[in-house]
Amino acid sequence: MNLLKTLVSISGMTMLSRITGLARDVLITTKFGADGMTDAFNTAFRIPNLLRRLFAEGAFAQAFVPILAEYKTQQGEQKTKDLIDHVATLLVWALVLTCALGVAAAPAIMYAAASGFVDRPDDFAASVVMTRIMFPYIGFMSMVALAGGILNTWREFKIPAFTPVLYNLTSIAASLWLAQHLETPIYALAIAVFVGGLLQLAIQVPALIRVGMLPRIGWRPDTAWQDAGVRRILKNMAPALLAVSASQISILINTNLATRMVPGSVSWLASADRLMEFPTAILGVALGTILLPGLSKANADGDKEEYSALLDWGLRLTFLLAMPAAVALAIIPEALTATLFHQGKFSDHAVHMTANALLSYGIGLIGLILVKILAPGFYAQQNIRTPVKIALSVMIATQLMNLIFVPWFAHAGLALSVGLGACVNAGLLYTGLRRRGIYQPRAGWLPFFIKLAAALLIMAATCSWISDQFPWLEMKSTPYLRAMIMCGLVLISAGVYFAALGIMGFRFKDFRKTTKA
Repeated sequence: MNLLKTLVSISGMTMLSRITGLARDVLITTKFGADGMTDAFNTAFRIPNLLRRLFAEGAFAQAFVPILAEYKTQQGEQKTKDLIDHVATLLVWALVLTCALGVAAAPAIMYAAASGFVDRPDDFAASVVMTRIMFPYIGFMSMVALAGGILNTWREFKIPAFTPVLYNLTSIAASLWLAQHLETPIYALAIAVFVGGLLQLAIQVPALIRVGMLPRIGWRPDTAWQDAGVRRILKNMAPALLAVSASQISILINTNLATRMVPGSVSWLASADRLMEFPTAILGVALGTILLPGLSKANADGDKEEYSALLDWGLRLTFLLAMPAAVALAIIPEALTATLFHQGKFSDHAVHMTANALLSYGIGLIGLILVKILAPGFYAQQNIRTPVKIALSVMIATQLMNLIFVPWFAHAGLALSVGLGACVNAGLLYTGLRRRGIYQPRAGWLPFFIKLAAALLIMAATCSWISDQFPWLEMKSTPYLRAMIMCGLVLISAGVYFAALGIMGFRFKDFRKTTKA
């Protein structure tokens, strides 16, 4: 399998997801603005979304995929199918219980997650209602994570990468049509989350049938519990849960802190986070998705050289493609924010505040992406404890940084702490991989960095000069012209960057990497 070709394919699907997601967010900010009610939605959505990341895409995926790859390689089709059936059975019954408890306990959950809303009773009440509507989303997305883990192990990457598009389209439809029929229009967004999660699960079914691995849900979770493979997955999930929960707890704490700030703070951070998802998902998530099954197979085969080579390939591509994004976020955060969100109820002040958060997040962009490349180096070897220790240390460091940065930079201080914490996380993961001999860098890193730095300087100068020629905020009345100019700026900057790399000898064929199916 050609990994570079696969990366392009997944990134294309992810790009479609992020473009539709951006269209969704632009529509939401235009229609609903950045006020107390949008804060209520964003806060309520973070609860099931946090649990989704915690259990589904986080701890579960990290524990499940390496063991599934081992079964596929060593145990045969029937035992692999039995494992999938037992895991799905136990997961479904656990999710039914979790969602029921979440709906019942929504007021207590919101009080813990957004205590700043207590003095804003309308916002608090709306957040409770929306939490109840959206809580089943964790159930749908946990099953989507199970399906995605299966399909990725079978090298079927496109459908899992495409599924978020369905949620985005549902949200767009809800904003344009459903909202105008509701007494409280913002509730349309919560309903869209529920429907979007259900659709994302439904689209996985044909692909699972095609690979012959559609899970069969049993009525006896106690029988599934007896499966030795299931017990191994649960055993690995415990430390993985701690690792993922550390970062998610930091996000929850930051959301709580943001609710105590001026109205709009949660929404400014959410808008900045949406822009950050472009590079982190298109590159970081896509690479991590490709690497984990490949690393798991190399580990099952005992091929240490291939294991290290896969990590080296991922790291080089990360620096090659993530660094220009980080530089752009540092140079034109306000221009990007104005182009994408500055319309309707989204004011000049909201642009400034969102740009401040985006700049702060961008400082840690390379760290955020590197974590998604380096962590699978441990997970594929079923070593969960090391990332746990690192993640807990980073969580403490992030909150200590909040004490320093928040008094100075308010909501942007929260973003800065997250970004710098990700850099610390990446540094510790890298050190751990090197110390254990899991990863050995291949030759040529020093000239690689020198040439990369030169190309980045040329790109930065070009991007800065072009951006300075336009009054981005004053172009609110001509949003399409502003968008066209931004597209031109991005294309020219990217062209200058890759042309400079080409002159210095970079060729994309040098980054091709193949693995056995």
